[in-house]
Amino acid sequence: MKTTPSAENYLETILILSKKLPVVRSVDISAETTFKKSSVSIAMRNLRDQGLITVDNAGFIYLTEEGRTIAEMIYERHDIISRWLIKLGVDEAVAQDDACKIEHVISKESFKALKEHVIENKEI
Repeated sequence: MKTTPSAENYLETILILSKKLPVVRSVDISAETTFKKSSVSIAMRNLRDQGLITVDNAGFIYLTEEGRTIAEMIYERHDIISRWLIKLGVDEAVAQDDACKIEHVISKESFKALKEHVIENKEI
């Protein structure tokens, strides 16, 4: 499924929050991203319509299998790219910001090569 960078960011945020919180709600996503609750509600409806999340009657948000796969892919890209940039001497805030942009546009092939190079050469 083709997703937008915005959708991928929301999925990644849900994944991160699900590791820190017992349940994830729209208000948690809003607080984490500084997006308005109304914007988060619209995004959650879109993700639900795409089958990437489920929302139960209490408003708790869960990643579907497909949503989790996308979230984990984006999270891994962000983690490896940001750590590598920091290791290269890039300021952490800049590295985090750049990784957030790069993670959405880098091809699977290029990321695989970058990941293998970085790990093989113990660059992170």
